Amino acid sequence: MGNEIRLSDLAARVGARLSGEGDAVVTGVAPIEEAGPGQVTFLANPKYLHFARTSAASAIIAKDRVEGARAAFLLSDNPYFAFACVVELFHPPVRRPAGISPLASIHPGASVGKDVTIAPFVVIEEGAVVGDRTVLYPGVVVGEDAVVGEDCLLYPHVVLYHGVRIGSRVILHAGCVVGSDGFGFAPSREGYRKIPQVGTVEIGDDVEIGANSAVDRAALGVTRIGRGTKLDNLVQVGHNVVIGADTVIAGLTGIAGSCRIGSRVMIGGQAGLAGHLEVEDGIILGAKCGVANTLHASEARVWSGTPAIPHPAWLRMSMLLPKLPELFRRVKRLEDAKIPKGEE
Repeated sequence: MGNEIRLSDLAARVGARLSGEGDAVVTGVAPIEEAGPGQVTFLANPKYLHFARTSAASAIIAKDRVEGARAAFLLSDNPYFAFACVVELFHPPVRRPAGISPLASIHPGASVGKDVTIAPFVVIEEGAVVGDRTVLYPGVVVGEDAVVGEDCLLYPHVVLYHGVRIGSRVILHAGCVVGSDGFGFAPSREGYRKIPQVGTVEIGDDVEIGANSAVDRAALGVTRIGRGTKLDNLVQVGHNVVIGADTVIAGLTGIAGSCRIGSRVMIGGQAGLAGHLEVEDGIILGAKCGVANTLHASEARVWSGTPAIPHPAWLRMSMLLPKLPELFRRVKRLEDAKIPKGEE
């Protein structure tokens, strides 16, 4: 694909319904508040409706037309997904040329697949396996007996400790650490005795983990992240945690050891989960949730607050909080009021 495309062709490529002039040509994408002629933008949040009405963009990807807007519309039931497809069309992934830098350190006992890209200062230790077409940026360390699947992308300074297993098409962003020791210490009179962490980590296919996140190895057994799950930057996954498929976890979330998190779970930023609990399939946790006990989907799908409670109850409680000082004063006045004699 070149640098420009007709709207009718663009709609067909991303599975959208065109409403407007199909012969118009677009050359790129931009945010809705900045997009101009020849650009495509998208509308997924109602609070940006006013931008849609005044936008000079050639086309807007949205769920429905916006009255008063001048742009053509590419209508989709999932505008955010359609926009992702459009961005990829205009900005296809750029793969570094295959080849192994002479400045990389690869143990003779390691196995490296076909058409890999291994940058300077990569270290691949004995027994490690790197799959076909995988890209390792500078400073990546693949530990002893670690396995990396095909078509993976490991950005600078990713560290895979010994024995961990990474599936195919996995993206690990800069500074990500997989397989560091779990946080296990036994108290004694002499202080804390380290509990050897002798398990491993297994990460499924199509997982993406953000920059400076850490996934601890199991004390015994396996810490596991399921297929298609996405972790944001600065996420901590403790030892023996099991996360299901297609779960998304936002930044600064901390998950303590031995948690069981289901599939298709959504966890907001800065959430904290205590150890040895379960979050069932399909549950949504709001930002800054504090989860102290197992959450059942049969009780609520959306949970908020600390400690986490069903979202509707949290909304009601939040509305009452500003009124508590006045309610307290009223109760205090009633308590202080003198009750007439004989009416006790």
